[in-house]
Amino acid sequence: MKTIIILIFLFCSSLFAKDFRSNKLTKNFIARMVKEYNIKPAFLDGLFQNVDIQEFPLRLMLHSIVKSSSEKIKKHYPIYGAWDRYKALKVTPLRAKEGAAFIRKYKTAFEKAEQKFGVPKEYIAAIIGIESHYGKNVGKYPVFDTLSTLSFIKNRRNRFYQSELKALILLCIRNNINIKNVKGSHFGAIGLGQFMPSNYEYYGVDFNGDGKIRMQNPVDAIGSIAKYLYKNGWKRGEEVAIRARYRGTRFHRYKTGYTKLYDLKRLKGVKPRSRWRYRRKIRLIKLNRAKYDELWIAARNFRVITRYNHSAYYAMSVHQLAQMIKKRLH
Repeated sequence: MKTIIILIFLFCSSLFAKDFRSNKLTKNFIARMVKEYNIKPAFLDGLFQNVDIQEFPLRLMLHSIVKSSSEKIKKHYPIYGAWDRYKALKVTPLRAKEGAAFIRKYKTAFEKAEQKFGVPKEYIAAIIGIESHYGKNVGKYPVFDTLSTLSFIKNRRNRFYQSELKALILLCIRNNINIKNVKGSHFGAIGLGQFMPSNYEYYGVDFNGDGKIRMQNPVDAIGSIAKYLYKNGWKRGEEVAIRARYRGTRFHRYKTGYTKLYDLKRLKGVKPRSRWRYRRKIRLIKLNRAKYDELWIAARNFRVITRYNHSAYYAMSVHQLAQMIKKRLH
């Protein structure tokens, strides 16, 4: 019942919120932008005068609340094969083939990124492949309208989206971009690497040297993703992950996940399937398959990938796709 009431509230709110200038949250936001960044009030008023409300992200946010309330049920009644379904969407021979072709097309940029930041080209390409299918699917939603909707129609993440909206406005002003023309994901991620606007401030790189950080430019995306991984701790030449051996078909002996650290030598019944030179503490990553659990040993660089997306499955899809791409390059 509570869910229905919230949904009705969001729907009704959006119907009459086309002009955001009368919204209290918007007024406060405009005042801060004028005071802190000396942006002309007339410019901001013009932006918020006509906002197309984005219903889809609001419904998704509501769905995430309902979904989280059912986690206990899922824990007691697991559905096997989650990794099989995830991998089928993210890690495919076609995507690996396209990734190798993408690297060849932008060979100079990839070599420059690898030399400067120490991140192998196949991992940069894998992220671009998973995030935007090498630029074929960068998103169709108007980012300004999306972020405004999520910033000023009341929800649990208003503050976060206001900070992203601020970053978007500043980014577009600095790079002389028409903010109304920027398209992205249903939650406001932009470009081949699907960066949130605030990430461009810290990790965006003008990698093609044209004096601007272009969100949809492949060369800038390559440099920015490499910088992101480097700044979050990527270590040149270190391993990422390796398949592990254990007895049985379902693994329950140790807690798994990218946040739990172990000394591999102290783990009983868990061994790498091939040579493993990494000597630091490791993580155990369990992939739920239809008939068994696939177990992996993960190094620090695997943890770095989860900084990009907080999911062990995401990081593993990047790793496995990267390895497939690498084979196609030789």
